[in-house]
Amino acid sequence: MSIATATEAPGAFQGTLTDKLKEQFDAGLLSGQELRPDFTIAQPVHRYTSTDHAIWRKLYERQAAMLQGRVSDEFLQGLATLGMDKDRVPDFDQLNETLMRATGWQVVAVPGLVPDQVFFEHLANRRFPASWWMRKPEQLDYLQEPDCFHDVFGHVPLLINPVFADYMEAYGKGGLKANGLGALDMLSRLYWYTVEFGLIRTAQGLRIYGAGILSSQGESIYSLDSASPNRIGFDVRRIMRTRYRIDTFQKTYFVIDSFEQLFDATRPDFAPLYEELRAQPTLGAGDVAPGDQVLNVGTREGWADTEDI
Repeated sequence: MSIATATEAPGAFQGTLTDKLKEQFDAGLLSGQELRPDFTIAQPVHRYTSTDHAIWRKLYERQAAMLQGRVSDEFLQGLATLGMDKDRVPDFDQLNETLMRATGWQVVAVPGLVPDQVFFEHLANRRFPASWWMRKPEQLDYLQEPDCFHDVFGHVPLLINPVFADYMEAYGKGGLKANGLGALDMLSRLYWYTVEFGLIRTAQGLRIYGAGILSSQGESIYSLDSASPNRIGFDVRRIMRTRYRIDTFQKTYFVIDSFEQLFDATRPDFAPLYEELRAQPTLGAGDVAPGDQVLNVGTREGWADTEDI
């Protein structure tokens, strides 16, 4: 994940990029590793401990047990095709053998959040930057920055799907343009409400495809079962105007009808759209606006009163 998509503050995450890299170094995420110009490193498989593997196994078992009937068929198919190791942190090189054959994508290891331009360049060239490190035992249910489980279990299976794989490449190319147009705030909202926290409508009902939900036990239940959040039909203009949450479950989920709909939304040149939206007010994470295709209006129960991002 890039700095902008994590915080919607292009070029900054709790301080300068230099500060962030120092923080990663001090945490041992770079220690003994060569940081390449594209911010990738060789996955340090020798550094995974028995605790790391145990956490992966626990998270995998917990999520896999509850996702049947909740997650999109495309995700389940991707998970099965990858043959991802259930008992230990996967070796990225082994995953890449299957990914490359299927859609030409590959996973590259990074120490954590990367600069926006670097992130978009990776996606535009069918490389998904994944944090190599695992969360700590006390972080099983929540951590702010994406770890290996979030990035690999949550994101990688859908890269097997040709349409979603094309969407991610198109998003990367769009990010490179947006970075030069001062529009990363709007484009990051699209990533947040689709790639991270998206729902899809199927004949069997709503299903999850967003990685931020898929890697969270609590939000996997909340996003589909709770009466608290809004669920609104996908609209790219609406999403680009809508703030979001990084410290709580989402107040609103946007629902696509298909991955083709998602990919088609990235086809137009967004430059005129950015200009149009700059003249319109942003919306709060829990707002319901005129013209919304409302599947249900949330009860707002338990919503935090802190600021949206």
